[in-house]
Amino acid sequence: MQDLKQRGLLDETLVIWGGEFGRTIYSQGKLTAKDYGRDHHPRCYSIWMAGGGIKGGVVHGETDEFSYNIVKDPVHIRDFQSTLLNRFGIDSQRFTYKYQGLDQRLTGVEKPAKPVDAVLA
Repeated sequence: MQDLKQRGLLDETLVIWGGEFGRTIYSQGKLTAKDYGRDHHPRCYSIWMAGGGIKGGVVHGETDEFSYNIVKDPVHIRDFQSTLLNRFGIDSQRFTYKYQGLDQRLTGVEKPAKPVDAVLA
């Protein structure tokens, strides 16, 4: 990050750290010195982004006190993808490709996807 900033590249480089699932806050297993761990959490996960038109210092979304259910500002994966495409200068609703004779979108066609404006600089 420091290198990108020093070179003046951070504004045009989007750095993303994340995973395909989160972790529960509670132990998986017996909680011994050799048998412990946190279970997969498919509904709540964290993604960290910097540069590339992302607002610094923003925490978006919130879970309950057990970090199990989303209680504020949920982001569907299609909206996260739309946010990325937006930073790349691509309108996710207009960008389509043909597949088996139908227009498809990278963000799906079930519901319109929209960028998460709260994280955009």
